[in-house]
Amino acid sequence: MKTALLFPGQGSQRVGMGRDLALAHEIAKRTYEEADEVLGFSLSKLCFEGPEDELTLTKNTQPAILTTSIAVFRVLLEKGLRFDYVAGHSLGEWSALVAAGALALRDAVKLTNLRGQYMQEAVPVGQGAMAALMGLDLATTKTVCEKASQPGQPVEPANLNGGGQIVISGHTEAVDRAIVEAKTAGAKIAKKLAVSAPFHCSLMKPAAEKLAAALADIVVSTPSVPVVANVTAEPTTDSARIKELLVQQVTAPVRWEESVQNLGKLEVTRAYELGSGAVLKGLVKRIAPTIEVTTIGEPHEVAAFTA
Repeated sequence: MKTALLFPGQGSQRVGMGRDLALAHEIAKRTYEEADEVLGFSLSKLCFEGPEDELTLTKNTQPAILTTSIAVFRVLLEKGLRFDYVAGHSLGEWSALVAAGALALRDAVKLTNLRGQYMQEAVPVGQGAMAALMGLDLATTKTVCEKASQPGQPVEPANLNGGGQIVISGHTEAVDRAIVEAKTAGAKIAKKLAVSAPFHCSLMKPAAEKLAAALADIVVSTPSVPVVANVTAEPTTDSARIKELLVQQVTAPVRWEESVQNLGKLEVTRAYELGSGAVLKGLVKRIAPTIEVTTIGEPHEVAAFTA
């Protein structure tokens, strides 16, 4: 029986996340303090008290979710947590790399803050969008996107989430056209998401280039356990490759369904989703029912794990 740790991405944030954990566990409190020091402002206050509109700014959301996940991880590590693989959805891959010892928390906090800034700057507000489609396979989704794309207005599959859900990303007008095409093609649901930028598509190329430069001098160590990468859906312990994959991940689709399927093939039967929310638990249940997922983010969930 193998165990995997799963880390959520953007969208799982909420005001109040981590507050009770930091009150109950000194190591969690210190984790937030470390992030505050790196960023030069109180990320902890933003997580614990809001305001929500500040927390949902991409440059704040990304380090906030990462710090919350690592606070939970460190608490559990003190309680004897053992694991064989790590994986994270989009931004969550950064949390996974910290948990596996490939990235220092300080570097990950700084870089996810920059990653958020770069992503927001890559496309002017209002010119990019994302939409969730339910009920279409990948081949049909690709056809929908090809029909809806025009020169300078791409739309592409971005999150291959499993359970019949694919998120598309691109130029706002192309996404609007794709929603119409998707409904014509038989999608059960085709609706826009409340996001501030079109993540995981070719419009993010300027962000990927800036991130590559920011990553150049950062030390990536060999992880203690294999990390299942979003870009390949395969486990890796190659530190040089990890750096490349983090850059590619900005413009490439998140292959979450395949990642979870591959964890199943690696004999993973138990997983812990660490941080805010339970989005991944729902996805895993639909993709690989043989993997039992427990979400841990609050003190009572830590107590249940310890028991």
